[in-house]
Amino acid sequence: MKNSNILAVDAMGGDFGPSVVVPGALAAAQKCGAKVILVGIESAIQDVLDTLPENLKQADFSILHASQVVEMNEKPSDILRQKKDSSIQVACRLVKEGEAQAVISAGHSGACVACGMFIIGRIPGVERPCLATIMPSKTTPRLILDVGANVECKPYYLFQFGLMGSAFVRDILGYENPKVGILSIGEEEGKGTSTVKEAYDLLKAANNLNFVGNVEGRDIFIGDVDVVVCDGFVGNVALKLSEGLALSLIDILKEELLGNGFMPKIGAFLAKKAFKSLKKKIDYAEYGGAPLLGLQGISFVCHGSSNARAIENAVLMANTYIEKDTHNRLLAILKENEELTSFARSSV
Repeated sequence: MKNSNILAVDAMGGDFGPSVVVPGALAAAQKCGAKVILVGIESAIQDVLDTLPENLKQADFSILHASQVVEMNEKPSDILRQKKDSSIQVACRLVKEGEAQAVISAGHSGACVACGMFIIGRIPGVERPCLATIMPSKTTPRLILDVGANVECKPYYLFQFGLMGSAFVRDILGYENPKVGILSIGEEEGKGTSTVKEAYDLLKAANNLNFVGNVEGRDIFIGDVDVVVCDGFVGNVALKLSEGLALSLIDILKEELLGNGFMPKIGAFLAKKAFKSLKKKIDYAEYGGAPLLGLQGISFVCHGSSNARAIENAVLMANTYIEKDTHNRLLAILKENEELTSFARSSV
């Protein structure tokens, strides 16, 4: 099964580099039939390829050498100026030049955002792209955005985040009429900062958007909402808090069940399947990466500690994005609300 999609993968990104990126990308290419371009230091990529089983190397792929690697302590502005041949810059240029349709990286998130903005470029009318992430809940997964690209936001940034998030979950998560809410300190209209209140009014007036009003932090997990809009500061705190809480709860349960006598151990054994299912639900690797919405091309940013399965799922999600033509759907909803965005921008 082959398709015509070509995906550029930053092979040097993440805590583990090619050792997880290469097998993850090839596994995805085998499943979806797309071609992956592994961008990075050719010798390092080849060393990993030499260790992989032959069937995995039957995937459609090529290697594009990039001589520089981005370090996590480097400033995005320095990376843009001084590391023109870094794997993330080279991969983004492939998308800019039309040689690939998407870029996937587990590297420096600041560099991914900066290279996305200044190399791939923003959609006309979108001032700030945003990072969106899929989070588990009691029922169906939810999308929260922004989770770190924009620490401070103007009301119309949040408005556009809601529009783009709605388009994304329609196609990628299959929600027919996604419910969009804005994160605040109370459900009642009029609660929140001046920015949140102004964004509320814009979202309420939007065309073809199922806006349900304010939502609170707990609603991310137990509320009746599909897309949660917030600025990058709040979103990143919410994301990291949720990750830490989930991991700590699992550890606490393990200690309680395995360290308090024989009967709890029997209970733990009987509940093994349920714990395995829970771990899968809260594992970021299930969804792979966070789309950087608002660019003229497709970009997915993965967790720095991504394993091969996370990379595989990120590549598969990027391929689905292309197959579903989500980018054009996103452009359409932004176009429908262009006048409202212009009005909001002029009143800032």
